[in-house]
Amino acid sequence: MNFIKKLFLVLSLASLFCLHPFSVSACSVKIGSFDWDSANIHSTIASYILKNGYDCDVEITKGRTNPILVSLIDNKIDIIFEHWTDNNVALINPELSSGNLVDLGINTPASEQAFFIDRATSETYGITSVEDLKKSKIWELFKDPEDPSKGRIISCLYGWTCYTINYVKIMEYGLGDLYNLYDPGTASGLDKIIIDAFLNSKPIITYYYTPTSLMGKPEIDMVRLSEPSYDKACWDGMMVVVDKIKIYGNNAYESSCANEYKDMALTKIATGKFYNNINPEIISFVNAYTITTSVVNNLLAYYVDISDRNLEETAKYYLKNYSEWEDWVHSDITSKIKNSL
Repeated sequence: MNFIKKLFLVLSLASLFCLHPFSVSACSVKIGSFDWDSANIHSTIASYILKNGYDCDVEITKGRTNPILVSLIDNKIDIIFEHWTDNNVALINPELSSGNLVDLGINTPASEQAFFIDRATSETYGITSVEDLKKSKIWELFKDPEDPSKGRIISCLYGWTCYTINYVKIMEYGLGDLYNLYDPGTASGLDKIIIDAFLNSKPIITYYYTPTSLMGKPEIDMVRLSEPSYDKACWDGMMVVVDKIKIYGNNAYESSCANEYKDMALTKIATGKFYNNINPEIISFVNAYTITTSVVNNLLAYYVDISDRNLEETAKYYLKNYSEWEDWVHSDITSKIKNSL
């Protein structure tokens, strides 16, 4: 009798596993995100779909560029949904070649990075290029309050690769003796500095990028400063110096080359381990995930101006008001997600 009871228990447990081959614990995804808004919105939309469509356990880890990319390379996180491809070629390309990382295609089809100046100052003083910043007394328009002997150029954040790129550019363009590069501390801090400059009608030179909500605001009227045209050989030479500085500090700077950022498509990257072991339907979803720049700008505006920086509310807003995501997943997954909203 005891044998029959044990056999019945074993068969019952076996049937339970057969009926539920993909339990919640069968899908675990660690997403890496960054300290800027568009990356966090993408991570949250993807997380919502993975949780509510595929019953995955999802963990999002946020941080600055290099630590997150190193965690991805070390397989401590599984995937990132917004990668600024050309900014990290030396670090990422060998990992793609080895198969440790896998490119999962385009996220946002077009992006922009550059130095910008407010239009009023540009038109008043004829400043349209980085070369114009070297004209007599132009630097005084942008005087650094912490070092009045130089002008101030607002950069991106110190932990972002673009900060080091901008440092090398300033040196290569012969602006190092005239201007200091300023770290705004946070992405929202960068936006605040730009907004404050326009509210107070003060001249500003700043690095900026798209997609962002700020660039969609009519009161923020900036002119992109022209730089030498993008040249791959020049860029690659500059990035060698950039990578040395990131390791050894500014003293590692040596003269190389510099030119404009290449307007690029943003991509998604996963570890080879994740790619080869996760449910293929999830890989299909990630491959299909792409949102146009204009829609991302709209989502950023909603996030900042309407949701009061609520990422989950913004993700739900997207899923309720746009339909292209329904092509990324099977119809049964679509139904689950819609029911969860």
